[in-house]
Amino acid sequence: LMRCSGLWPPVATPFGADLQIDLQVFLAHCRTLLAEGASGLAVLGTTSEANSLSLSERITVLDSMINDGIPAEQILPGTGACALGDAVALSAKATKMGCAGVLLLPPFFYKGVSDQGLFDYVAGVIRGVADDNLRIYLYHIPQMASTGWSLELVARLAKAFPETIVGLKDSTGNWDGTRAFIEAFPDLSIFPANESHLQMAIPLGAAGCISATANVNAAGIVALLEGLAQGKDTSVEHEQVSAVRAAVSAHPLVPAVKAVLAEKYKNPTWVQMRPPLVSVSDEATETLKASAALKNGVLS
Repeated sequence: LMRCSGLWPPVATPFGADLQIDLQVFLAHCRTLLAEGASGLAVLGTTSEANSLSLSERITVLDSMINDGIPAEQILPGTGACALGDAVALSAKATKMGCAGVLLLPPFFYKGVSDQGLFDYVAGVIRGVADDNLRIYLYHIPQMASTGWSLELVARLAKAFPETIVGLKDSTGNWDGTRAFIEAFPDLSIFPANESHLQMAIPLGAAGCISATANVNAAGIVALLEGLAQGKDTSVEHEQVSAVRAAVSAHPLVPAVKAVLAEKYKNPTWVQMRPPLVSVSDEATETLKASAALKNGVLS
């Protein structure tokens, strides 16, 4: 089975005024990202507001992508859940469909959980799915999940389940932490979530990028990744992606991404958030529209 590499945007989820997922707008955005050079689509993650979606809604999203003709091997869904049974159900569905793998959050309500508890959770997912084709990319975002995958735990999981644990997404934004994962696990596909770290990460062996701002700057990040793969001077591309990242992340990240998408597609549907998240302010929207970094390629 293949390993994921390249750019996998964590696709934002559009909601109608009734707060239901607008699948047509979502699928059009998926096709645009692939056309802009994304290797695949990391759906149902943080940027997708996935933890605001019910299990049946998440399954509907996956079914809609397959029915729309998006190849399963270009889909990497987030399947983490507080309830082990939900994580098993979603991971089993994705694996049966032939998805590239699953992106697994640790269970994220209880505080101070032990590495043993997290190991048991992953083992429970693997046992519950009971499919040799399951491929797990661990999703490390402790600032949101309040728990994460320690280096020791990743080493233990990779040793216990070498065929199944194949990668990790590091969303801490902490370069030293990302570098530690890349250096400790050369056999795993490590994805930084901040494209401004790619200049350092790719030469060390990182697999690619899974970044919220790839929703609005896929082509720019792909250009950087391709330049790095070819050993070219990528200082211009690095500067471009870093400027876009900085402009968007100066605001609450997911609402800001959606505000830029609303402007990019001239479709106000994108501004809608599902509670408890709220849209960015009018002032923030104007700042984003006026941003030189976004005007220079993203919103032009």
